[in-house]
Amino acid sequence: MPQGEGLALYAAAVEAGALGLPLLEVGTYCGRSTILLAGAAREAGVTAITVDHHRGSEEQQPGWDYHDPETVDPEIGRMDTLPTFRRTLHKAGLEEHVVAIVGRSPQVAKVWGGRLGLVFIDGGHTDEHATGDYEGWAPHLAEGGLLVIHDVFPDPVDEWTGQAPYRVYLRALESGAFTEVSATDSLRVLRRTGAGI
Repeated sequence: MPQGEGLALYAAAVEAGALGLPLLEVGTYCGRSTILLAGAAREAGVTAITVDHHRGSEEQQPGWDYHDPETVDPEIGRMDTLPTFRRTLHKAGLEEHVVAIVGRSPQVAKVWGGRLGLVFIDGGHTDEHATGDYEGWAPHLAEGGLLVIHDVFPDPVDEWTGQAPYRVYLRALESGAFTEVSATDSLRVLRRTGAGI
């Protein structure tokens, strides 16, 4: 995540933390954005929650540009970013401010029972995954809470990196339930101002 987007995410998390509700991220990977949310959560006295299956998104698999061979578990031959994520949190001194949930986002969203002050969607970049993340978590976002979507690229040339998040962003705006607060490069911040998704 570029610095400008990271600062925008942190600012949104600080603002949302004032609601006194947890800040949730979909798509942990190795924990860079989790540190930003956890820092804001620590300041607000709330918890940062991060949800990921830790097997990598489509574009992080072997043969793709974003693949990091160091994240492959040598015993089973599949991606496993959980150990790297845990080291990241430990080094940042933020372990006590984060609850990490290992699982698929739609499954976790179905059993989630509480309201959220922020939902940060940064998981898979297919329509199935981005839409599932939005439909699963947006209903849990409290009135006045912030929906943050990463990798929003309107240009069709970015099909594998940002067209699905872009379509989710448009859907949120068109729903009438969200109002745009800010846009920083590929990061969009929307506020829940009405019911629905």
